[in-house]
Amino acid sequence: MVPNAQGVLDIASKENALQAVLTMEPRLFGLADIDLEYIVNIDSSDMKPSIWDRLAQAIHSVYSQYDGFVVLHGTDTMAYTASAITFALRQLGKPVIFTGAQISGHRIESDARRNLVNAVMVACKNIAGVFLLVGERILLGVRSTKISHSKLNAFASFNWPRLGEVGRMIQLIPNVPPRSEQELLLECGFAADIAVLSLAPGMPASILDHLLDHGIKGIVLNAYGTGNIPQVYLPSLERAHQKNIPVVIRTQCLEGSTQMSVYATGEKALSCGVIEGFDMSLEATITKLMWALKRGTTIDAIKTIIHTNYAGEINCNGHLTTGNH
Repeated sequence: MVPNAQGVLDIASKENALQAVLTMEPRLFGLADIDLEYIVNIDSSDMKPSIWDRLAQAIHSVYSQYDGFVVLHGTDTMAYTASAITFALRQLGKPVIFTGAQISGHRIESDARRNLVNAVMVACKNIAGVFLLVGERILLGVRSTKISHSKLNAFASFNWPRLGEVGRMIQLIPNVPPRSEQELLLECGFAADIAVLSLAPGMPASILDHLLDHGIKGIVLNAYGTGNIPQVYLPSLERAHQKNIPVVIRTQCLEGSTQMSVYATGEKALSCGVIEGFDMSLEATITKLMWALKRGTTIDAIKTIIHTNYAGEINCNGHLTTGNH
């Protein structure tokens, strides 16, 4: 992003964007043999599933030619894209590192250079999977959430430990998966027509009914505590089940897992056919439902996909995985 005539950050041209990366740190090209591939340059708030597919396809098409990949991405939707790419690129045997900047690269105090250099260095490590590196933290991509618009450590990982830290040296925890020779599977396709709704006291059930009647194919519902739902919503949840529209219930709490059978309202919601989200992040829940809708035609089939742990994104046992954020 660069300032426009009004001094407001706007999208750089393709040429300017590429030039900015190439000149940001010339010594970067001494760390590895690096090629630069242009996918798109947008305000990341305009991110959409079709671009996730393009990115996954681009990595897949040259997968055998490279030892690792760095994706430069705006921070606003980076955690969504990292989650989506995790599901689209199955059986990754190499690292895919997402990074970006909190302060635009044209400013002298920008964190862009440091994050870019560190991301390339991590992409040279003996690790495999989708990771996110911004500031000092190295996180599992599918467990990442943006927590600040101003701090350089802008992302955290709840219900999952930090995988590494950037200091004078790059340190990774011992059990990060190593590189492997397994065949990469490309599984693109995300249904965009879902809705995400957070409950608030007194919010009428008619809002959910409106969504059910206007072409929505799936719903993520941010409920209270362990996944509790107001009684007034139960008939709407039953309607969703009858219309074969999956509703994934997650908790509004940052830490912990849904345990819907603990309280009567949660148990009643389960009897209406909702799907527990357990301890998945909001970003992982949304992208996984979008991905599952392209692969399952019934609520039971989608539930099976949601409850399958592909890359560490879900723990269906209800036990909190502790670790620093």
